[in-house]
Amino acid sequence: YIDARTMEIHHTKHHQTYVTKLNDALKDHADLGAKDIASLLRTFASVPEAVKGAVENHGGGHANHSLFWTIMKKGGGGEPGGRFAAALSQAFGGFAAFKEAFSKAAVGHFGSGWAWLVKDAGGALKIAALPNQDSPLMLGMTPVMGLDVWEHAYYLKYQNRRPEYVEAWWQVVDWEQVEKYFVGE
Repeated sequence: YIDARTMEIHHTKHHQTYVTKLNDALKDHADLGAKDIASLLRTFASVPEAVKGAVENHGGGHANHSLFWTIMKKGGGGEPGGRFAAALSQAFGGFAAFKEAFSKAAVGHFGSGWAWLVKDAGGALKIAALPNQDSPLMLGMTPVMGLDVWEHAYYLKYQNRRPEYVEAWWQVVDWEQVEKYFVGE
């Protein structure tokens, strides 16, 4: 579904670069560097202009990818159960309708970015497509699951066939972990 070489490059090169560049940007800002990444992004509006771009791009990239790795597993896929499945039914009319809407957001996102399932400030489930490495945390939303639609996430195997990548990704989603994010664990 997602080849090992893509995952290796994605993790060891792209994600590592976000971490390295964020750490470099924050080396003179001990107060910001002491925060965990979620807290830093939740307080993005108060980040000094001198490092705001680095926090948005590299901090967002780090947070986004850190979640991304955890919601995939070999032998994943299928459909969610429990409270999360019930919430999807309430918000979207069922898993099939949710999957269709999420896939449409992922495939239809212009350029680089992410498709997200988030909880808004009121706790409602929403689908959002965000550009570049923008994190839902910066917008007051809580990420539940995210799909990287930057070309580096799929180009070695799927080239310009993003719809095939998105469809294959559903086969590795770890619904148990997604439900943990949904309930706030």
